[in-house]
Amino acid sequence: MSESALLQQLSTYTHLVVSWIGDDGYPVQTPANFHIDGENLRIRRTGLVLPTDRTVNIIASHIRPQPGYGYDQRRYLSVWGTLAPEADGFIVNVQRHWGWDEEITPFPEYVERSNPQAKHYLDELSRERGVEIKPRLSAFWTFLLATRLPFLTATLVSILLGIAVAGYDGQFNLWFAFVTFVAGAAIHIGLNVANDVFDGLSGADEANFRPTQYSGGSRVIQRGIVPLSRMVAISATGYLVGSALGIYLVIETGSWELLALGLAGVFLSVFYTAPPLRLVHRGLGELTTALGFGPIMVLGAYVVQTGELAWEPFVASIPVAILIALILYVNEIPDRPGDAAVGKRTLPVRWSREAVTQAFLIAALAAFAVIVGGVIGGALPLPTLIALLAVPLVFQVYSGIQKFYNSPYELMATMGKNVQLHLVTGLLLFAGYLIAVAV
Repeated sequence: MSESALLQQLSTYTHLVVSWIGDDGYPVQTPANFHIDGENLRIRRTGLVLPTDRTVNIIASHIRPQPGYGYDQRRYLSVWGTLAPEADGFIVNVQRHWGWDEEITPFPEYVERSNPQAKHYLDELSRERGVEIKPRLSAFWTFLLATRLPFLTATLVSILLGIAVAGYDGQFNLWFAFVTFVAGAAIHIGLNVANDVFDGLSGADEANFRPTQYSGGSRVIQRGIVPLSRMVAISATGYLVGSALGIYLVIETGSWELLALGLAGVFLSVFYTAPPLRLVHRGLGELTTALGFGPIMVLGAYVVQTGELAWEPFVASIPVAILIALILYVNEIPDRPGDAAVGKRTLPVRWSREAVTQAFLIAALAAFAVIVGGVIGGALPLPTLIALLAVPLVFQVYSGIQKFYNSPYELMATMGKNVQLHLVTGLLLFAGYLIAVAV
């Protein structure tokens, strides 16, 4: 920012505070009146004697209280320099300045942009004291953040649906169902953490200054909470546990189809972000996610119970496949600048705003059209039409995307609603199958 731009910005404030380090080593500050005279910032004399032999810090700030939830219109400008006396006050010789305006840079984005400076400060402090100083969370919250456990609902929905279809066909083994879920959850954890590892190595997460609760990764690497090496170990452990349980199920069922599905699932989950394929970088993230959490997982859960493939679980998997892909799709919208900066060519990076918005609506409605078509064609039982109760959520998400496409933090509620769309639809399909089994 040039000095003239600085003065123009200062003119929007009504008052400022001058602070400095006193002779006794303690900070001193006083409010002061000021005015802008051409290219100069002038401070009028105050109750305290202002120093002219040292650097002073001039702070201008504004904040508007909002009863009931906090504050808005926060902006802050800090100027460092020296004071030169004149007849009715002082003229400021500006040396450097810094500021923040939440209308330009929302607070969460400001925090992310400050991360490198914070890490540098903690590194310097660690060197001075001879002991590592870093952000800390409890083991529970660290694991929850690093693995993004709440997203395991995607695994839960798919496996429950596969088991329900098998139950409708007269097959159910509780122990196998439990092992299937643990194996799927372990692979899903491995996938989530691997995404953070490879997005960290590619620079995608570092380039993303607008992460949200649903997008931009866990940020535990960027914030120095969990080192990269430990994230690699967590991911590898998840894959090892999931693969070992998968092999156990293959041996118990004697199903080569299950082995093929398992290998395909692990392959897609690893190369979703891992080089050399980096499927999500090539605009194939949605397709990869749909296959992994749709046909592969639903059919896998079904095969564990029945020992064979069938068309019905495949058809039942398509709606949840589409809707889980749309979770990724919508979550990629606020990540566009960071993804584009590192060559991560997701669909929202490639497509226009209008195309992205309309494609969501078409795909989401297609998921429910598959349910209706499946019932009409006899591939799905009649009670699964209960899943149509989730259709209103489609239009709520669509409206949110239209309204907040370029506002990541206002879009967060819409992203949450989109997660609900997948979860509610999947659970209603599951409930439909339970009703079909009961009657």
